[in-house]
Amino acid sequence: MTSAAQQTEATNERDERSGKAIVSDTGVVATFGEDPVAGVSAMADDSRTSAKVLARATRAWKDRALHAMADRIERKQEIVLAANAKDLERGRVNGVSEALLDRLKLDAGRVSALADSLRELAALPDPVGGVVRGRTLPNGLRMRQVRVPLGVVGAIYEARPNVTVDIAGIALKSGNAVLLRGGSAAEESNRALVGVIRDALADVKLPVDLVQSVDEYGREGANALMGARGKVDVLIPRGGHGLIQSVVQNAKVPVIETGEGNVHLFVDATAPKQMAVDVVVNAKTHRTSTCNTTETLLLHSGFEHGAAVLSALDRAGVTLHVDERAEQLLPPGSDRHVRATEEDWGTEYLSMDLAVKVVDDLDEALAHIDRWSTRHTEAIVTNDLAHAERFVAEIDAAAVMVNASTRFTDGQQLGLGAEVGISTQKMHARGPMGLEELTTTKWIVQGDGHVRP
Repeated sequence: MTSAAQQTEATNERDERSGKAIVSDTGVVATFGEDPVAGVSAMADDSRTSAKVLARATRAWKDRALHAMADRIERKQEIVLAANAKDLERGRVNGVSEALLDRLKLDAGRVSALADSLRELAALPDPVGGVVRGRTLPNGLRMRQVRVPLGVVGAIYEARPNVTVDIAGIALKSGNAVLLRGGSAAEESNRALVGVIRDALADVKLPVDLVQSVDEYGREGANALMGARGKVDVLIPRGGHGLIQSVVQNAKVPVIETGEGNVHLFVDATAPKQMAVDVVVNAKTHRTSTCNTTETLLLHSGFEHGAAVLSALDRAGVTLHVDERAEQLLPPGSDRHVRATEEDWGTEYLSMDLAVKVVDDLDEALAHIDRWSTRHTEAIVTNDLAHAERFVAEIDAAAVMVNASTRFTDGQQLGLGAEVGISTQKMHARGPMGLEELTTTKWIVQGDGHVRP
């Protein structure tokens, strides 16, 4: 059976023949080949071989790798930040939006957070081998359903270098190999991070091809990844509406769909004033470029402190897109607002903009959310237990918040260590996707020479 060292050597030989390679500190090359389809196919084969080596790794071995990745990222911070600076400068020259630039940006704090997330993953239980259910059948057969890795996971994302680290770490801990397409906006950042990660894998004698990037092939690499059915087990898109829909509509590989976040927050008539102010302001302004940021505020007409909430948003610098009744609640002299249009109710702003509508009751709030929701996260602030329970029961979304900011729909915040993305579909993975969501199950049946009568 192929060892990690043999796999690394085979990769190096293969890449030397291709004449196209990126070399990291330890001389471990990351990409190869000129033809995108053939190249991605060969990379997927190497991912499969590497995953078989990882399947034999103990939890301690995988956790050593995660710590090695975290340590190297911190030690190579200057290299990573220098690469990121190039991406940011190119983005500004190309007119990239502030929301995307914020997603793209790395600084010392965010690099430290990436390293910390890897260490948190190491502290979590290994999902592989966990028994979902099991029993001895009346005929004496012993049955178990256990968690096993998905195998080779592809990921297509844009302007999010943190995703490179998150997916690599989650995949490693859950026993998977990954093929990454991080997009041209973060090309330099992702190249640096993939190199650091592969060096860390080599340090702990795991196959470097557990983490590979198809970025050198550009869009053709993404297309080849989407067409690699039978080579790639599952594909996860993460980004804006256009990217996600392109993958969903064109991929031949099974897709776990992550979704954009047209997120709503309903302030009920009974909501405590200060709680409503605090939750709404945090949900809108904490970090506007994320998919769990509130984009539409629904105020109950019986809520007595609507003006206080809108004043707090105005002071925070939020541009309010208000309906006619919400306009009456604006602070005197406010010039940071516009009249809402039908388009506003369906917009994921990813900026300091917020649509605001006054509704007469819970029924109207639920109807509005059902009409415009992307099924990501929805929230209610209320002091009415019956309303809270009805909201939770009737809202169709991956996450529902009661008296809490929508910003908590996040793998790290929910104790998952990190996340691959937030799934808005209704398959095996929904909501923040952590370790268990990158596993499937295998039935193991043990007998004593049993034959079926």
